[in-house]
Amino acid sequence: MDKEHPARRVGLLSQKYASERNREAWLGLFADDAIVEDPVGVSPLDPVGKGQNGKAAIAAFYDTYIGPGRVSFHFPRSYACANECAFIGRVFNDLGDEAGESSSEGVFVYKVNEEGKLLSMRAFWEWERPSLDEDIHPPVGR
Repeated sequence: MDKEHPARRVGLLSQKYASERNREAWLGLFADDAIVEDPVGVSPLDPVGKGQNGKAAIAAFYDTYIGPGRVSFHFPRSYACANECAFIGRVFNDLGDEAGESSSEGVFVYKVNEEGKLLSMRAFWEWERPSLDEDIHPPVGR
């Protein structure tokens, strides 16, 4: 596995900085015109479903959902192709006594530009079903 693939490297740094609550380092990973979709589409975190566009919106996302919590990541697998890397696993976030702990299982895709800055971070997980305790699709073929 090429840990130095640009998108994998930035994805791992994003996870590290978020878990360390290093706001400035985390925001520094993003291009000025980046987008964060976490999760992709309409959700209580993004009622319009257009994502957090640009550094100011991404900073507000951090301040609302990452900074106040204790975020950790368990991504045992990743797949790097072209200028993107998909991490497969689970994100945990403990937002304290009132909000409690949450976890989301899914596919988290990081895309970088030629300079190695994040163009997009897209999280594919289901708001209504953030964890899958069992397979939901039967095997196909063979």
